[in-house]
Amino acid sequence: MLSSRPYLARALYEWLLDNGHTPYIVVDAEREGVNVPRQSVQNGQIVLNIAPSAVRDLYIENAAVTFGARFSGQPMEVIVPMEALIALYARENGVGMVFGHEPVMPEAETSKGNDTQSEGDDDRPALESVETQDDEEASGTESESDDAPRTKGRPSLRVVK
Repeated sequence: MLSSRPYLARALYEWLLDNGHTPYIVVDAEREGVNVPRQSVQNGQIVLNIAPSAVRDLYIENAAVTFGARFSGQPMEVIVPMEALIALYARENGVGMVFGHEPVMPEAETSKGNDTQSEGDDDRPALESVETQDDEEASGTESESDDAPRTKGRPSLRVVK
């Protein structure tokens, strides 16, 4: 599965703007691929204002947050890989989210030309369709034939181990 961090970051950013707040991000400046003004890094981190009035061409993509900004009058292209994004919050009240270490998400299992199930798959529950008893059977009367298809009642699911 893809990381949820970029999706949450985009949603939080829009939410903060919709509520009239100024979005700030906290960045781990020591991570590989980070391009931020080094003179403003403190304790390996930097806090950046990403409000529309402070930056230009802001993109919060799945791989990174990128934007242009001016620091001490000098233009700079800022690049923050998603793994380096520590938090996104509102300057006014601190409401937002701190992103912890995400668990390793399982990749979609692909069979490499082998359609057989592995031995461990036998232990997993499975669903199967079953017919419920119709009204006559429920009241104790026998149906005409057990082989005849049932026309009454609703199908249901049960877990089979």
